[in-house]
Parts: sequence; structure tokens; C-alpha cells
Amino acid sequence: MRDRRHFIETVGKGEHFNKIKAAKTARPIILKGYPMRSETVSIHGGYLCDPATRSVAAPIYQNVAYEFESADQAAGMFDLEIPGYRYSRISNPTVDILERRVAMLDGGKACLALASGQAAMHAALLNVSDRGGSIVAPPTLYGTTHTLLGHTLRRHGVEARFAASDQPRDIAALIDDTTRAVFCETVGNPAGNICDIEAIAKVAHDAGVPLIVDNTVATPILLRPIDFGADIVVQSLTKFMGGHGAAMGGAIVDAGRFDWRAAAKRFPMFSEPDDSYHGLVYVDHFGDEAYIGRARSVYLRTAGAVLAPMSAFLILQGIETVSLRVERHVANARRVAFALREDPRVAWVEYAGFEDHRYHALANKYLGGRPPSLFTFGVRGGHAAAKRFYDALKLIKRVVNIGDTRTLCCHPASTTHRQMTPQQQHAAGVSPETVRLSVGIEHVEDILEDIDQALAVAVAPAAKLAAE
Repeated sequence: MRDRRHFIETVGKGEHFNKIKAAKTARPIILKGYPMRSETVSIHGGYLCDPATRSVAAPIYQNVAYEFESADQAAGMFDLEIPGYRYSRISNPTVDILERRVAMLDGGKACLALASGQAAMHAALLNVSDRGGSIVAPPTLYGTTHTLLGHTLRRHGVEARFAASDQPRDIAALIDDTTRAVFCETVGNPAGNICDIEAIAKVAHDAGVPLIVDNTVATPILLRPIDFGADIVVQSLTKFMGGHGAAMGGAIVDAGRFDWRAAAKRFPMFSEPDDSYHGLVYVDHFGDEAYIGRARSVYLRTAGAVLAPMSAFLILQGIETVSLRVERHVANARRVAFALREDPRVAWVEYAGFEDHRYHALANKYLGGRPPSLFTFGVRGGHAAAKRFYDALKLIKRVVNIGDTRTLCCHPASTTHRQMTPQQQHAAGVSPETVRLSVGIEHVEDILEDIDQALAVAVAPAAKLAAE
């Protein structure tokens, strides 16, 4: 009987294991000496073909468990000494393809996919703060993320500190020795504010903490936050990345640049032995992938917010066209925003594509002058008029999702931000009359016609009263 050490050293010589190992260690394709561009990565990233069948379409491994060749191999895998798949709650070949593709699109070192964007957010924040501390964030956040920070994580001993604004100086004012991360949304949902990622990253790094960002609205097609200093990128794959509204998923991407060992006093969980994993030290075992290694080993393994293989496959299908879709989303949104601005039935429009908008310069810097297709506006007549507009829509869907191929509409005060106080809503960019649009890829004239007829219904009572 071979002893376990000999098995670990020689098991990689088996044909089946070599195929798995090759799939797990695939590197980005280099074309003519340059990395693939985003449009190409979205189609080919992380997968060339199936090593056994030569299939060029990513296969669906709708499978729970994987057979071990022996007890020694099983032990080696569970001790993380041998790479490979052992149970789909921890890793799955289809999900693995998705993780590598998303990491490549974001320019990151490693990725962990989870069941939803909120599952990814929860794991990303707790992974640096599960021994207590504080997280500093601007007030312009998605409603559920605000609840996660302000209520759920507080019950885990994590204090949320909401800055007065998204300005770096206001964020810096709240950072102290208890702070474990600075968090922001690159483009706020629904406020549409654009955070100065480079400046906020400097504030975080000067204090010795990582910058974690939610890049759901912008996607890596419009903005790669890692290029501007962000350490960890979270995104909901349910939205623009998938694009079809048929599957939920989330992802955490680590740049692999934050020095957890140097910051061991603030983040001992990465540099001290983990008793639940036979004394594993994450920075020693995973190196510059320690953050994702711990998130997978601790939060995915024990909390189980697993992305199903079928969902991973559906999201992969969406990602193949994300570059084309985002291009159309952006173009349509620009037409709609400018049309609304000229409409006397509309009180205001928050869209960074306007040259006089306060975030226009940041839109040029970070988004290449292409603001995302999510923005807000107010109907003249206040809350009642906004509700009439919402109820009168025919083509545009009344849902709380964003980033679908369809144009989607939401009344945040009634839905996504309903659990917040009026003061918190105001700080998040939500007023009673706020209408949020996620402009889809339909023909733009059809979108405009539906908005026009809904606005006519919305202002009709006021017009009738004026006539009388």
C-alpha cells in the first residue's frame, strides 16, 4: 500500500487527474503578445474546449459529487494539498469556467461565484470583518446593501459607518483602527452617482485597509475598478452580465494585491492558523489568492450559498454577448435621458451623460464618457404622479431587477428602498417622486413611445385641474 505522501506526489500522473488539473490551471489566452480584449474574453475566457470531448461550448456539470480514486486522494483534496473537484458546494467545473471568465474580465487574480449578488456581498464583507470592526461606506447604496451593513452585519459585531457623502474626504473622516474595509458602489443604485475610485482607494490604502466595490451597474465592460486601485470587486451576475433575467448569481473578484500578511494585526484571520482547517494559514497556502481561498473555504463551504451549475451555464451564455448589449444599453439610455430632460412633464433627470451634471467628469474618467443605462427622474406632480406613471406603463416592465435586455422600471420609495427612513432614502438619492429606469435594448422609439403615453396619464389630473 502506498503511503499518503507518495500518493500526493504521484497521483497527478493519472490521465483523468491531468485533465482536471489542466482545466483548473488554464491561463488567459494571449493573442499576438497581448491579452485578449473584453469582447473576446467574454466569449473565450477561461475555457478553450472540453479536454475529453473537444466540445467548444462550456458543458453543464449538473453533478453533486466526484468519485475519489482512493482514501489517500480524498484526504489530500480535503487538506487542500491536491487540486480538483470533490463536492459541488465547494467547486464545480461549470462554475469554475464562469469564475475564471469573470476574473479575466475584471482583471483580477481569482474569483468566487455564489448564488446571488447579495450572497457575494455578504461573504465579501464578512471575510474581512468576521472578528468585528467597522466598515465605512457612502450613503448612496442599494437598499438591501444598506440593510446588510446597517442591520444584519451589526448583529455580527460589525459597525457600519455611513459617510456624509461619497466624497473621499468624508469617507476618510470615519476611518480608524477598527475599520476593516472601505466599501462603495462604483455607480450608485439608484442614485447614479459615480465614486472617485482612485481617490477613495488612496484613502483606504493610506489607512491600511482594502477598498471593496460593487460594480454591478457599470460591469467590467464599462469600468474595471481594479485598474484604478480597488482591491475586491463584487457584482451581481443576475443583472447586466447575465442579461436575460433567467438566472441569479453573484461574484467576488480579488485583485490579489492587498498584502494581508503585512496587515496581519488588523486581519489576523488570513495569517493565523485556522483551527477549523487543521491549522491552515491562508496567506501561506494560497499566497496572493488568500482572500478568495478563505472566502471559499469558510463562507461558501460552511454557509452554502452555492451557484447551481445550470445557473452558471445560463450566465455564461449571457456573458458571451455582454459587450454588445452594454453598447446598445448605453446608446438607448442616452436617447431616453435627453428626451426626458426636454419633456415639460418631467421635473428633473439624474444622468451623468449631461455635460452640466456634477458627475460628468467622473463619467468621462472612469466610464469613457459612457454612463450606464440606469438613471432616475422625477415626474411633475410628485409622489402621486410618479405612481400613475409607473402604473400606466405597457411595454416597460414594472420590476425591481436591473440590467435586463428589457427596459425595466422601479419606484424605489415603494420597493427597493422602502425599509429605509425618509432621511436615509434622501441620502441614498431617493425622493418620493423618484422613478428608476434601467433602459433595455429594444428599439429606442418603442421605449420612448411607452414613456410618452405613461407621462400623459401621469400628468392628466393636474392638466385637467388647470383647465378647470
